[in-house]
Amino acid sequence: MDRHDLADESAADVAKAHAKDLELQDQYGVTFLSYWYDEERSSAFCLAQAPEAQAMETVHRESHGLVPNEIIAVSEDAVLQFLGKVRDPVDESDVTRAFRTILFTDLVDSTALAATLEPTEFVQLIGEQDLLIRRALVTSGGREIKHTGDGIMASFDDVSSALECALGIREGFRSRNETAAAPLAVRIGLAAGEPVERGGDLFGPTVNLASRLCAAAEPDAILVSDVVRELGSADGFGFTEAVHLELKGFADPVQASALQGIAAERRD
Repeated sequence: MDRHDLADESAADVAKAHAKDLELQDQYGVTFLSYWYDEERSSAFCLAQAPEAQAMETVHRESHGLVPNEIIAVSEDAVLQFLGKVRDPVDESDVTRAFRTILFTDLVDSTALAATLEPTEFVQLIGEQDLLIRRALVTSGGREIKHTGDGIMASFDDVSSALECALGIREGFRSRNETAAAPLAVRIGLAAGEPVERGGDLFGPTVNLASRLCAAAEPDAILVSDVVRELGSADGFGFTEAVHLELKGFADPVQASALQGIAAERRD
């Protein structure tokens, strides 16, 4: 998969460039599978099967001159998990964005629970947790990427769906705890970004940030990145004032906010 930082190219320009890639690809043993275009961020991403990165770059250079800024090796399974079904757009009106929101959940005090409960009891609690989270994922259209042992990592096509899912997970835990003998608490972290950034890993920086925000969140809290807060606020979600956090793996303090809920006018 590659990333193109665009200048003045429109969706139609990118569609034409993709068509030229398809005309030339066989000469270099490359098969372009799909592409994504984001007008707001002036970026495009191409997914292809190629013998090497250089072959993919050569097709771009000779067919239209839009050389990628970065190329990384990815597995098709990983792309399906993060981005959903891979399909070649029919034309520029059929192109989707590759911008995704990543969500992490973490069961609070899971290590202590595992040490104090019988193994069968702990497994049962994890099963209850998984059911609550997966129920919210299905409702909001999220894709489960992996199970972390005491939580789940998921991907969403848009910020609003991810925020709704996070609120649904929290409400599910709260409802469960009203009648459960052993209460459970969850913490959640969300970040959003594009698939190919510096670091050579699919959604690497975004995944790392969502994971660190989850780890930094208080029990029963939903901590989000500045990008998620900005986009979520525009969609009617309410957040606390932003704070700067020192997070492991990040050289500079990271701005984060806690999700509070949905504005009344949006609920109506």
